[in-house]
Amino acid sequence: MPTVPISPASEPSTSTGAALLLPEGGEAPVTRGLWHEAFLRVLASGSGRFGLLLILFFVAVALFAPWIAPFNPADNQWLSDVRPGVYPGPSAEHWLGIDTQGRDVLSRLIWGARHSLLIGVVSLILGASVGLLLGFFAGAMGGWVDGVIMRLMDIMLAVPSLLFAIAVAAVLGQSLTSVMIAVAVTSVPIFARLLRGQMLSQRDADYVVAARSIGVKGHMIALRHILPNSVTPVIVQGTLFLATAIIDAAGLAFLGLSTADPSTPEWGRMLTDAQNALATAPLLAILPGTAIVLSALGFTLLGEQLREALDPKYRR
Repeated sequence: MPTVPISPASEPSTSTGAALLLPEGGEAPVTRGLWHEAFLRVLASGSGRFGLLLILFFVAVALFAPWIAPFNPADNQWLSDVRPGVYPGPSAEHWLGIDTQGRDVLSRLIWGARHSLLIGVVSLILGASVGLLLGFFAGAMGGWVDGVIMRLMDIMLAVPSLLFAIAVAAVLGQSLTSVMIAVAVTSVPIFARLLRGQMLSQRDADYVVAARSIGVKGHMIALRHILPNSVTPVIVQGTLFLATAIIDAAGLAFLGLSTADPSTPEWGRMLTDAQNALATAPLLAILPGTAIVLSALGFTLLGEQLREALDPKYRR
């Protein structure tokens, strides 16, 4: 039976087979990292962009407060403006008016952003550091260590967070440091339980089994393999916690548990100072309240979008 010769053109070539695997145009697809992809997803969302813009706005205000505040937030403006006891509204000199102590409201709002964000960030660092350390030991060691740590966290979670913060701040005394510590303490069980749960879910993963099979020690597996793969939800929770920290710090300041210096520009203290003038000057309470809501809203929106961008269960 005669054989049919195969021409060289009909033979499949390696280059042709490789080209079939590439998209049209011959360019290999671009591979993005997890965080790069998450950032693009956040930017693609309207609420994510809005939350990020709010955060950037308040961060910029806090950083450049000494240069953009028109007056010293502690200076009395009555001598150059109006008599004590008279609370004027916005004017050409004081765009948002003056408060009951004669201080420029706009300047105090600007400087208040610095104090409120500082309290939130420091509280997050303190609470997350202690909580992640406890969560790591509980998840990595297990046994009685896990039981003792988790029972302690359960006891802390049994007390409402704001009530717990009030108790801690009352014991430590009036100061910004006390507020930071009080807010941080309420976040410790949250981060501890979150990291511990993530580490337990990763304990039987394929990469952990493979590491055990080649003789890697347990503590090295936990530190080098399980921990890096368990921190993503912690970062999302940290963003969400900043919103809670700002609100809790304002609540403690409103209750008089913040710094004893009445001239300190802080949004919660501004609400306290405005209590006696709600009928005649409601703007004094509306402005710091709006600042608290918007800053917390920014971190909440960003945290929710990060959750959807990083967790496959939430991806649309």
